[in-house]
Amino acid sequence: QVQLVESGGGLVQPGGSLRLSCAASGTIQRINVMAWFRQAPGKERELVATISNAGTTNYAGSVLGRFSISRDSAKVYLQMNSLKPDDTAVYYCKLDTGTRDYWGQGTQVTVSS
Repeated sequence: QVQLVESGGGLVQPGGSLRLSCAASGTIQRINVMAWFRQAPGKERELVATISNAGTTNYAGSVLGRFSISRDSAKVYLQMNSLKPDDTAVYYCKLDTGTRDYWGQGTQVTVSS
């Protein structure tokens, strides 16, 4: 059984920063890709950033240059700078083993003055 637990969400003013963390635990046979997604109210879940086992990163255009994904063993982080109200969403991490996906429960990020 694999569990993912996110943390680090909260309320921040526009222009501020937050760092999200996601820790994976349990029997993890392989980590292929780890990723962050987000879902705003009334919208579909969207990909924010990915990091492969080789360390290759990819970002959604809307966060490129502002967000940075990193990984340390079975933990993945999302450094979010220059936050905007449009970044308000529930943020989820995902672990892709190559044969199965695991999701965290999500952490709320609210950007508001």
